[in-house]
Amino acid sequence: MRRSASRRATPTADLRLLYFGTPDFAVPALRALASSSHTLVGVVSQPDRPRGRGRTLDGTPVKIAATEIGVDVLQPEKVGDESALAWMRAREPELGVVVAFGQFIPKSVRELPRLGLINAHASLLPRWRGAAPIEWAIDAGDPRTGISVMRVVKEMDAGDVCLVRETAIGADETAGEVSARLAELAAQALLDAVDQLANGRAVFAPQGSVRVTLAPKLDRGFAQLDFTQPAERLLRRIRAATPRPGVDIELVRAAKRMRIVRAKLGPDHFGHARPGALRVEAGRLLLAAGDAYLELEQIQLAGKRPMRADELLRGFRVPDAEEARTP
Repeated sequence: MRRSASRRATPTADLRLLYFGTPDFAVPALRALASSSHTLVGVVSQPDRPRGRGRTLDGTPVKIAATEIGVDVLQPEKVGDESALAWMRAREPELGVVVAFGQFIPKSVRELPRLGLINAHASLLPRWRGAAPIEWAIDAGDPRTGISVMRVVKEMDAGDVCLVRETAIGADETAGEVSARLAELAAQALLDAVDQLANGRAVFAPQGSVRVTLAPKLDRGFAQLDFTQPAERLLRRIRAATPRPGVDIELVRAAKRMRIVRAKLGPDHFGHARPGALRVEAGRLLLAAGDAYLELEQIQLAGKRPMRADELLRGFRVPDAEEARTP
């Protein structure tokens, strides 16, 4: 597949690209590069892992996409193993492109292509280096995020940056929604960065170390709500933890567990209530935070599909004086 010639203002020497990626986030960039005039010589992805309730051994999203495109795929347990290096050398790549690969990339791999490796990271570096930059940006209330294209170096997400693309974070957006937009932005940013490298116009600048913040991998503790905190603070945490790891609450009297899929600030005319108290008002399910109510707009009972609160309340009675706790 070839990219439209109208995209380029000047002729560019095409490159042989080796792509490293694993999850859904990395698929748009893979497809964009495969459709460009550059040559995709191979794809490296994480090994297949058991998924879902049946623990079936599904291919990674990048592997599935690469197979559809018709590009050879390597799935090493360790990308620096000699057999993996031999596979990559045989393809004679000139540049490596990394998007959410999921393994440490050693020097032997970083220096294999003559132009090295570049990575599209989902933050405005040096803010939010690490595994979960989108989630931590939403949780912190950042108004903007973006894609930074940088060199892959030994220190995580610390390489020199050659290109940045910014975008606003919507007031109601979840991490899943922002991630989907950034995946498309990463594809466009990488196309531009690869073109710049191909014709020798790329300029890399150090990130500096003054404004560095870290975005560590999320665990279940990230999704546990402290109901005494302000409603706006809880709302940011819910958006950041959706869809993964997901915010669950347990209704104490009803002995029901539910996941908050979407919420918003609730009405302010009910006055103060004990944090964690639940009330039903005109088909709305309200959860008291430290200073106000959250309205739980969309929720999911275990084993059920997500549904609006009014749908749930038509078949489920919330006991009087009900309260929530974190499981």
